[in-house]
Amino acid sequence: MKKINNSKKRELRNRKKLKTVAVNRYRISVFKSLKNISAQIIDDKAKKTLVSVSSIEKDIKANKKKKIETSALIGEILAKRAAEKKITKVYFDRGSYKYHGRIKIFADSLRKNGMEF
Repeated sequence: MKKINNSKKRELRNRKKLKTVAVNRYRISVFKSLKNISAQIIDDKAKKTLVSVSSIEKDIKANKKKKIETSALIGEILAKRAAEKKITKVYFDRGSYKYHGRIKIFADSLRKNGMEF
């Protein structure tokens, strides 16, 4: 039997809990590396990405800021792009990351700009 590491366990546990709240909502999935952060809004029924944003994009990369400021900026941009497509109610899938630091700042920035989760 293969042993599952703690981050994979956390990811599976979070996804399982989120499936219960996922009625008629889209999912915001977050990916964080040491230097960058990216997020996308996914329609799980159609299995398509509706809106995405990443810190690798040219206009965001041009503003060389700290990682925390970039996370807040990414949240703001994602909320604006989602509002253009009339998406307001979502659920937040943080994956295997703890709700702390850049992930928390990203989520707070989304809430501040009109997303509900």
